[in-house]
Amino acid sequence: MGELPEHASRNRAAWDRWAAEHEEPGRRAWAQEEPTWGIWGVPESALQVLPADLQGRDAIELGCGTAYISAWLARRGARPVGIDNSENQLATARRFQREFGIEFPLIHGNAETVPLPSESFDVAISEYGASIWCDPYQWIPEAARLLRPGGELIFLVNSALFMLFAPDEDGVAAGEQLAVLQ
Repeated sequence: MGELPEHASRNRAAWDRWAAEHEEPGRRAWAQEEPTWGIWGVPESALQVLPADLQGRDAIELGCGTAYISAWLARRGARPVGIDNSENQLATARRFQREFGIEFPLIHGNAETVPLPSESFDVAISEYGASIWCDPYQWIPEAARLLRPGGELIFLVNSALFMLFAPDEDGVAAGEQLAVLQ
């Protein structure tokens, strides 16, 4: 896989720092019977994001974090693999695997260059993982490479409008209107 691109190195360092903050939300997500999506937690039964039949299907979660999506897939009969850039996030995922008794492979790596063969998966999914943290000109072709013919790519991202109002990393609070920062 070689050297990480600068953006992936920054991403790795940031998520290794933030991992502890995501442990408890990750545990709650692992414990859920029904998947919920996005920041509003819309139930799977309302959105039907996942394929109706996952039994025996190979799936990869790109930017899996604590790997709760992979756990949801496994409970529905899929054979998931998770990849994440943060070893600290994966350490949490491994603890949850033991805690919840659900095992699947976890790979420490960059979702822009996955060290797995082409056409290995029926489903590729990213909920706020690779879909917002990776270069779209890299991770989307990589997901396409990993998918078998007829495979499905599912991803969730923040809307541009949400991102305009979200607080930035420097602690500037989100507001109700756009502001020019000096």
